[in-house]
Amino acid sequence: MLPVIAITPGEPAGIGPDLAIRTARDQYNCHRVYFADPDLLTERAHALNIDVNIKTITDLKEIPHCNDNTMLVMPVKLSTTSRPSKLNTENAQYVLDCIRLAVESQQNHLTHALMTGPIHKGVINDAGITFSGHTEYLAELTSGTPVMMLAAEEEKLRVALATTHLPLRQVSDAITRQGLKRVISILHTDLQQKYVIPEPHILVCGLNPHAGENGHMGTEEIEVITPVLEELRKQGMNLTGPLPADTLFTPKYLSTADAVLAMYHDQGLPVLKHVGFGHAINITLGLPIIRTSVDHGTALDMAATLHANTGSYNAALKTAIFLASKQFDASTKLTA
Repeated sequence: MLPVIAITPGEPAGIGPDLAIRTARDQYNCHRVYFADPDLLTERAHALNIDVNIKTITDLKEIPHCNDNTMLVMPVKLSTTSRPSKLNTENAQYVLDCIRLAVESQQNHLTHALMTGPIHKGVINDAGITFSGHTEYLAELTSGTPVMMLAAEEEKLRVALATTHLPLRQVSDAITRQGLKRVISILHTDLQQKYVIPEPHILVCGLNPHAGENGHMGTEEIEVITPVLEELRKQGMNLTGPLPADTLFTPKYLSTADAVLAMYHDQGLPVLKHVGFGHAINITLGLPIIRTSVDHGTALDMAATLHANTGSYNAALKTAIFLASKQFDASTKLTA
């Protein structure tokens, strides 16, 4: 049984449709179903001079056998014609509809993982739709509690974030005992359940330089981080830290770790993107569905060209297949 991966190419004016078309003929151990406008994909394939067969389907219970040159598309119509590189607020709802329908396909157990292409927050908000982000929208659709984790699987590095897109002056106040406990618990649980790692080892960064130096460079480690780690260790979690971030990202520590928890965005992600540039991906933990994504934006200036790098797209798809397959394996063992 092959997993079925739902794919949303994202913003129609960006490189998402291009990446979908350019990789459509690559062979993967899965079925791929694209939630998109088939006319958009056809037009973009012509612009890229790539020969693909766009085949629309309406029933995910019956996935047809196709050759390697076929893209299976669950049709979602654009509100108006999309032009490469030209954002149009009239198509903002289309982007959200593609995501919503793909999520519903997972909730109805018709697909097994979701891989998302890049979207453009600004044009959605300009359309009058309050939209804080892709991850938040997925949380709304699934009633999940998201935790952002980026991964460079070739380097076996996974970095989750205790806080995400906050100004630095707000980070300390955002790191609370309750919030940190929630994030670590989700990270630990998803490493167990989605990655099927029985006893995950998590490295936890301190917030301050040198992890606070026993309170001389900040007290967050003493007052918040260490008490939470001690409580969770008593529950059986394998947690190391808080460690200074400037020494944590070294082979001495990383060689035994399954994931790193950074306290804020630019503490962990520069390292991740340095080692995984071009093939790093985003995985959203804390959702009742599997979701992976590229780690880059819409790159409007590259739309309808062959200039965009497909590395992150391929890595996100491979990880979606890997995680979906892990769930198959786990289900088989449970029912055996």
